[in-house]
Amino acid sequence: MKNKPSVLIVDDDSTHRTMLRTLIGGWGYDAVEADDGSTAIEKVQERPFDLVLMDVRMLKVSGLQALERIKAFNPAIPVTIMTAYSSVETAIEALKKGAYDYLTKPLDFDKLRFTLERAMEHIRLKEENRILKESLGKHFDMQNIIGRSPAMLNLLETVAHVAPSEATVMITGESGTGKELIAGIIHFNSPRKDGPFIKINCAAITETLLESELFGHEKGAFTGADRRKEGRFYQAHGGSLFLDEVSEMPLTMQVKLLRVLQEREFTRVGGEKVLKVDVRVIAATNKNLLELKTQGIFREDLYYRLNVVSLEIPPLRERIDDIPLLAQHFLKMFAVKNRKEIKGFTPLAMDRLIRYDWPGNVRELMNAVERGVVLARTDYLDDKDFTLMQNLSGQPDEPLPVFVEEDNNISLEQVEKATILRILESVAGNKSKAARRLGITRKTLHKKLKKYGVMP
Repeated sequence: MKNKPSVLIVDDDSTHRTMLRTLIGGWGYDAVEADDGSTAIEKVQERPFDLVLMDVRMLKVSGLQALERIKAFNPAIPVTIMTAYSSVETAIEALKKGAYDYLTKPLDFDKLRFTLERAMEHIRLKEENRILKESLGKHFDMQNIIGRSPAMLNLLETVAHVAPSEATVMITGESGTGKELIAGIIHFNSPRKDGPFIKINCAAITETLLESELFGHEKGAFTGADRRKEGRFYQAHGGSLFLDEVSEMPLTMQVKLLRVLQEREFTRVGGEKVLKVDVRVIAATNKNLLELKTQGIFREDLYYRLNVVSLEIPPLRERIDDIPLLAQHFLKMFAVKNRKEIKGFTPLAMDRLIRYDWPGNVRELMNAVERGVVLARTDYLDDKDFTLMQNLSGQPDEPLPVFVEEDNNISLEQVEKATILRILESVAGNKSKAARRLGITRKTLHKKLKKYGVMP
């Protein structure tokens, strides 16, 4: 059974205190009394309270003195001050010292009840936010990243060094490689982890709306602006802002973004007030910004401002060793989601996954495994569970060329070397395609090229 929310009532007027205890108790709260500020301090240190309702005027320790001591001990506890003197100065002083709210005597009971309910809702939202942040923190824990290939281990090692800094980071990589995931890891492993992590996809918002989304707007700034809106930069104050697909940002917006990065200040659309922000920017793109810079599509000064630290996420085809780990992880996840008992992959199914190029990278693999789980007819995902899918069935591989040598003394290794070189030549040096046609992994191909003295 859930415990009642607890309220500490602090007042040196015993009659008023008892009346409040009876009233608040009748509303479903666990009401506890204290006859002075010093007693209130002791009780708060002895047990947690959801709210303190405290009079200002008391003989030994005043409400404002007790407020300071209580807030020093537990800054999170809401303290509502009661005063018989509707003095603006007293109210302002109480709020400056950290009071949640103030009420004037004689109390309006409807307002008192509303204040208690609002305080409880405030506590509930803070707790939900805390749980959400903890959950996100666990999700973005580097230990939870699936992948033990040298390429991923090198990337994560760099991320571990970059995360605690304040440097602006540019993440590059093909679509589906997990750029947002890396951005989240950087934020949640930085000193800003308790601040907000705000995301915006620059490619998903029209040019006319992007400025408002980033910087906010004032009421009446344009047609349809019926109220003030806070932009993503303002929302990210004290935390990190993730600008996904930053290469799609129009040149006019690039100028404004550059100014914010340089000055750490901006104005809302239609506004005049200059707002200061403390935000760490993490940007990402699946395009080559150097080429866009040369073409005049992306500003050179913004490129260097964003590219303080550059992280490149390797495509899945370049870290084949991670495919079995990722596939097994997704299988477990989707088996639970779809209430199926699937134990794993058959060798043929796993071979198909390893030999495929994965142009959509990790996202495509995840989708493929999910569809495989949905279509599975046995305890193991088989090759046919993937051949049903267009993106993995494709066209059959071309047969390997047969090489006829006149020298009867040619060795098997020489035949193998000649075959590998011919295949590489036929696919224009694409090692992933060559490995697939040879029926081996890219790692095995790399070893064989080294063995035969061919530069990989």
